[in-house]
Order: sequence, then C-alpha cells, then structure tokens
Amino acid sequence: MVGHLDVDFPFRLEPSGRSATTGPDDHVRDLVEQLLFTAPGERVNRPGFGTGLLQLMFLPNSEPLATATQAAVRGALGQWLGDVVAVEDVIVTADDAELRVTVRYTVQRSQRQQVATFTRSLP
Repeated sequence: MVGHLDVDFPFRLEPSGRSATTGPDDHVRDLVEQLLFTAPGERVNRPGFGTGLLQLMFLPNSEPLATATQAAVRGALGQWLGDVVAVEDVIVTADDAELRVTVRYTVQRSQRQQVATFTRSLP
C-alpha cells in the first residue's frame, strides 16, 4: 500500500511528466518553508500570509529585533499552520548576507517532532 503523498515544493516535474510528490512530514516542512519566506502581500488571495523574514537581511542585527522576529514567526506559524504543526521553538539569526531560521515543531497528524533549518542568502 502506498502512503499519502502531496505535491513537493518547490514544484517540479518527475521524468514521467507528473508532478513530483513527497511524504506527509516532508510536505509539512515545505509548508513551513513557504510561510517563512513569503512576504505579506505576495499572495493575492491571502495578503496576510507570510512573515517578511527576508527584509531582516537589510536591517542591522540587534537582540530586540531577533526577539521581535521570533515572536512574529511564531505568530505566523500559529495563524497559518496551527492546525498542522505545534511550534516548540524558533531561532532566527541574520549574519552578513545570510538568514538562518531553525524551527522545532511537532507535526499534528503524526505527532512526530521535527527540527528544520532554512537558510537564505542575498543574491
């Protein structure tokens, strides 16, 4: 029996010409990544979706900024993915031209704990 599969992110085609798929826990990781790196206003039908994290790369680092960003990320994850994940910890660091976000969460469906780290660099 084949388990439940979801469309993979980023979207791509398999050699067979079908959409690439992924398992449920990896799909949840993909959802978290999409939320983290989508700017509010970027999605027409969901203008509030996103975190604005990429703007951090252009601001000076400070402890209050890091704390506020972590709170904003937690809030966005709770608002948009609260029925999918239970967030346990968020760590956001911006260093020179690199942004790193580590999220520790439990997938609601499987009750599996996950730790995912996402990195973005300035082009």
